[in-house]
Amino acid sequence: MYKNPAEARAFLAALTPLVAGAAHAEVVVCPPFIDLAAAVDAARNTNIEIGAQDVFWLKEGAYTGEVSAPMLAASGCRWVIIGHSERRQYFGETDESVLKKTLAALEAGLKPIVCVGEKLDQRESGSTEAVLAEQFSGSLAKLAPEQFARVVIAYEPVWAIGTGKTATPEIAADAHRFLRGQIRTQFGADAAAACRILYGGSVKPDNIKGLMAQPELDGALVGGASLDPVSFSSLVKF
Repeated sequence: MYKNPAEARAFLAALTPLVAGAAHAEVVVCPPFIDLAAAVDAARNTNIEIGAQDVFWLKEGAYTGEVSAPMLAASGCRWVIIGHSERRQYFGETDESVLKKTLAALEAGLKPIVCVGEKLDQRESGSTEAVLAEQFSGSLAKLAPEQFARVVIAYEPVWAIGTGKTATPEIAADAHRFLRGQIRTQFGADAAAACRILYGGSVKPDNIKGLMAQPELDGALVGGASLDPVSFSSLVKF
């Protein structure tokens, strides 16, 4: 929850030339709802696409305060983050709501970035894989294969978000490898190889090299380090 529309425009004006040559990666910026119109306009004719941070699962109705997938698509959004750990932690997001939101996003032509990850007590009790399996089976596993093919997964260990703690590259790779195994079991080897799994959890310019050295990590879901265009661009260009 950062930046007003004018600040979002200024951010994208600064970011655009810094990442203009980044043909090796897709660059997506996901600002708050209030900034989407300004961000879509500022990113027009650039290699930056705009996404939203959340979505509701119905198209319209008496759901004050919610924003639907068709509304996001009409605004020029192309992506949407679903099930972010902060949505789960503070706003009661469940695997069931993640599934409903993912289906709504896909129906509207949006590309979902679906988040999964364990809390600190779950990590310390050795139940990381059980948590990831439950989150996967409760949401993504219920998609049809052609629907799943359009989804990007983000693994975000909740204990490493905004805490300064980062999963070691090896810890992150283990989780990604486990998730890819879940995909292989549910959707087959080709789907597992094709699915992009991002790492999110205190990704910064000083740890991106070690993280991206892991073949299992296909990209990053960047939080605090994305608020500064220079910092973010250095991650994009890595």
